[in-house]
Amino acid sequence: MPGPSDHPPIPPTSRAAMPVFRDGAHRRVGAGAFGEGLSDGDAARYDDVRPGYPQEVVALVGAGVGAGTTDAGTIGAALDVLDVGAGTGKLTAALVASGHRVTAVEPGAEMLAALGRACPDVARVRATAEATGLADGSFDAITCAQTWHWVDVPAASAEFARLLRPGGRVVLTWNTLDVRVPWVHRLTRIMHAGDVQKPGFVPDVAAPLRITDELRLEWEQLLTPEQIVMLARTRSYWLRSAQRTREKVEANLRWYLHDHLGFASDDVVPLPYRCDSFVLEVAGHGGA
Repeated sequence: MPGPSDHPPIPPTSRAAMPVFRDGAHRRVGAGAFGEGLSDGDAARYDDVRPGYPQEVVALVGAGVGAGTTDAGTIGAALDVLDVGAGTGKLTAALVASGHRVTAVEPGAEMLAALGRACPDVARVRATAEATGLADGSFDAITCAQTWHWVDVPAASAEFARLLRPGGRVVLTWNTLDVRVPWVHRLTRIMHAGDVQKPGFVPDVAAPLRITDELRLEWEQLLTPEQIVMLARTRSYWLRSAQRTREKVEANLRWYLHDHLGFASDDVVPLPYRCDSFVLEVAGHGGA
């Protein structure tokens, strides 16, 4: 596996905990890459190459809710779970497989259609984290995977608190390419994936929610070099770019993966990830 001496020095990893936006309009432009204008092929590609989530993350949803604490990978009771920013259903499917009753909220029409194909029995709502339109106190748990950095934190925090039943919880989770590995750091710079969720980061939340627990994991996704190129096509930067920029990004990626790192087209590359998850509860609800 390539090491620190296998490529020239590159800038240090970001010190920012989360993406930085100038204002709400700037944030909506970035998030909008996954909404209007996203093609059916883009959504299918996202579902094919974006990673799922470790089972320990799914277990966080049920731990301490309904049937008491659970061991990793074991759900103690079927819960009413709202998966917000569900995308194509990467986490939704795992929640369903664990026995939960899941409702998925997603603002992107193509993403929601792809989710419907993957999880046809899941109730689907086209809405945002800040305004779901769902009834007060409808859910035991809310999940938000790879999404919270796109939301208006005070508005989403208030909406989630409104939707939760007493004693319920929110689980925020992120898969982040592990830029502590030098060759991965350069990869993220070429694909403009960003490396802003630094190790040890803590997301912003707003009252009445507060963070009560966290889980930090390391794992690997197995992809071919071409699948890594396809992964770049699922990033907000690529989706918002002109064709000329897209072609430049992909040419640079293929040079880096094949010519510089020496991967063959049929190699299976262990791509290192961190998974950072946070449990939020409503202050004054139950044990929170």
